[in-house]
Amino acid sequence: MPTEPPAGALAGTRVVEMGQLIAGPFCGQLLGDMGADVVKVESPEVGDPMRLWGVSNADGDSLTWPVIARNKKSITLNLRVQPGQQIAQQLLDQADILIENFRPGTLERWNLSPERLWETNPGLIIVRVTGFGQTGPYAPRAGYGSIGEAMGGLRYLTGEPDRPPARAGISIGDSLAGTYAALGAVAALNARTTTGRGQIVDSAIYEAVLAMMEASVTEWDAIGHQRERTGAILPHIAPSNVYPTADASSILIAANQDTVFRRLAAVMGRPELATDDRFASHHARGERQSELDDLIADWSAEHTADVLLDMLHEGGVPAGRVYRSEDMFADEHFAARNAIVRAHNSRGHEFAMQNVAPRLSATPGGVRWTGPELGEHTDDVLASLGYDAAEIERLRDDSVV
Repeated sequence: MPTEPPAGALAGTRVVEMGQLIAGPFCGQLLGDMGADVVKVESPEVGDPMRLWGVSNADGDSLTWPVIARNKKSITLNLRVQPGQQIAQQLLDQADILIENFRPGTLERWNLSPERLWETNPGLIIVRVTGFGQTGPYAPRAGYGSIGEAMGGLRYLTGEPDRPPARAGISIGDSLAGTYAALGAVAALNARTTTGRGQIVDSAIYEAVLAMMEASVTEWDAIGHQRERTGAILPHIAPSNVYPTADASSILIAANQDTVFRRLAAVMGRPELATDDRFASHHARGERQSELDDLIADWSAEHTADVLLDMLHEGGVPAGRVYRSEDMFADEHFAARNAIVRAHNSRGHEFAMQNVAPRLSATPGGVRWTGPELGEHTDDVLASLGYDAAEIERLRDDSVV
């Protein structure tokens, strides 16, 4: 049984998570990270598929599950039968937030529509995460994060210009939808302090991706400009690229601002570049981006990564290595800020994972435990609803839990 959570910013907030995979559960992870009491409802048969997905350890345990389900309690509940729906109703009567990421209409088929839930708990905030939202012609469609990334415009801009669109290497569409869902949930909590009532937070994956697309839509509408894939650079933003070193490393240098470029030119031993008409302004550097990148690459390739970084940092130029996971474990700054923490599950297994972000000075969040065993907290949660041991056993025999 996990220890009592520390007093995070959302301590005392009761969350019921009915989602699965990433988009909805990432919202639950973020709320749990900030101290909310998150009860995850899973199917009695197999639970959330994320328990089995991704890379596994030697024991066959998914290494995704400890992260996406951290700080959550797991109960099993068959929501397709009336007794399970009744228990869910009881649980939600005591909740502040419900998170679900089923297709639109699923809650309604389970007799758990917002209107019905609000009859007994008018302050309940209902977070609904889907591919395309709760309304519109595409709402009934199945929608994964990859589809949202494509339709939201991110996939088209990701990758090298001479190759088909690429993916980011993580499920960024799902995570963005979960992040916006969590933001919406906290905003709705704040609104409830005035209105006393809950509301629906409708987070669509494609819209969460679209929200991150900067001015791309505006550029097209205003002047017909379509952004294209550009690989490691942003067109007309220079210098900002990955440059080679003498020891076959890669260093990212970002010195596109006028004042910063002057510092870079000084570090390179070529202060005259900062007053050269070809590179003296942001616009000029953008027009000669390739030429400037070649100059910097010729210089960077003469130095090892460590020497190069020392020079750049001392000169006040933003620069850094392109990290892999192993580099993060070795970095003193990561260690000093506890950017990577270790937590245990109920079997005593320890897992390293990224810490909570952002950091709050007075009511910080934290990783209290890793993803739970399937149904690990079923008995405790049902007991808190007034069920005795015999009733819980009957529910288990009837495959309700």
